[in-house]
Amino acid sequence: MTRPDAPPNTPRTAQRRGRPALVAAALAAVLLGTLGNVSAAPARAAEPPAVADCPPALAEKATCWTGRDTGGAYYTMAVPKDWNGSLVVHAHGGPDLGDASDPARSTEDLGRWAVMVEEGYAWAGSAYRRGGYGARMAAEDTENVRRLFTQRFGRPERTYLHGQSWGGDVAAKAAETYGARRGAYDGVLLTNGVLGGGSRGYDYRVDLRVVYQYYCRNHPRPTEPQYPLWQGLRPGSTMTNAGLDARLRECTGYDSAPADRTALQQRNLDDILAVTGIPERTLESHLRFATFTFRDIVSSRLDGRNPWSNRGVRYSGSHDDKALNAGVERFSADPAARRDLSYDSDLTGRVDLPVLTLHAIDDPTAFVEHEAAYRATLDGAGRGRNLVQTFTKESEHSSLSDSEYAASIAALDAWARTGRKPAPHSIAASCATFDATYGDGCFYDPGFHPKPYASRVLPRPGGLHWPAMTAAQERAWSRIEGVGIAP
Repeated sequence: MTRPDAPPNTPRTAQRRGRPALVAAALAAVLLGTLGNVSAAPARAAEPPAVADCPPALAEKATCWTGRDTGGAYYTMAVPKDWNGSLVVHAHGGPDLGDASDPARSTEDLGRWAVMVEEGYAWAGSAYRRGGYGARMAAEDTENVRRLFTQRFGRPERTYLHGQSWGGDVAAKAAETYGARRGAYDGVLLTNGVLGGGSRGYDYRVDLRVVYQYYCRNHPRPTEPQYPLWQGLRPGSTMTNAGLDARLRECTGYDSAPADRTALQQRNLDDILAVTGIPERTLESHLRFATFTFRDIVSSRLDGRNPWSNRGVRYSGSHDDKALNAGVERFSADPAARRDLSYDSDLTGRVDLPVLTLHAIDDPTAFVEHEAAYRATLDGAGRGRNLVQTFTKESEHSSLSDSEYAASIAALDAWARTGRKPAPHSIAASCATFDATYGDGCFYDPGFHPKPYASRVLPRPGGLHWPAMTAAQERAWSRIEGVGIAP
């Protein structure tokens, strides 16, 4: 079956356009297994839902089930005793790294999002068939758990997608891929979502990787095997999180009191933070992502090809910008690798469901400017009318107020049922009702609007990413069978 949002450069369309080199590259990639239809999950016998212990917060409030789908993904489901008849399908963040599905992950997610069940919604979440990158893979696993729920419990009255962090990208991709199917989904809730897409959503971590190495020279050290920094980490390296943390501490003293840092450590830290705009409190986690997750993307998903670029980027804010720009490592993306990463995780904006977002203004991990990128994507696709964005004066990434989550799902449900689009100020005003139950506080800022994505993340000169495609390119991409990052 031909997918309507599949990528360009099929053998047929590329030959018509006189691009034999691209055809050869695409065919080689298919044969190598780097590209492929994400539905080609490893076959296994399905494990139907079996009654399991609920997380402690829901022990007396719901019945829970666990199982494993035919693709190998573990899942968890919950139905509250006072079920309102509707379902929330959750897409978790990360991505976690590892070769197999984590049987504990989806149950842990249910514990984190118990507020949805306490609000009367059934809940279903997939742990995905494996760790590592692959937005389309995770979107398909998310759709699979929805179908399994429907097979077991019947079609819900309403079904809502909820994505958190990288799961926001996954849920948005699932909405674009499966949302047009009658009865599949009725709305989408994206919280602190990574909505800039893979082709540009990690550029600030690309910048961190090269800027860090310019100042610190210890990742890798001069005495260690050298590799291009776009790999994140060389294949086969045995470096651990603790080892990376030790190198960061050695160079910057980031977790020490300022008085305990050397003058060089302080200057290194000041320069890295000023140039990249990454908050000190999440410096370690961003560098970890730019190391281990980049290795997963490049080595495990793209067959060693480079999707990243910093060619032409001008770094500023350091004590010596001229020296920094002359000495920092530069590289250009492999166009085919960037195309494939874009196809896998960039968003088209072609979603015809109500979409509500909730984002902390001071999110230190998925910067709030991701919301500006997503707004531009939907506006570019003529779907801006389907989007309502809300913002809070919070400064965390992984967890916001339960009162706000409850207000958000209620607003989305009312929108889907009535067709009346809510305003940010009305959602903010409604939060007090839910806060009477949860007591976590309501921190909305209804008048906030994020600055453009490029104001926070240095843009890359040139490069093709999904929302910027021409109509002709989109028509070409619509003719290929499921090419993307392999499952």
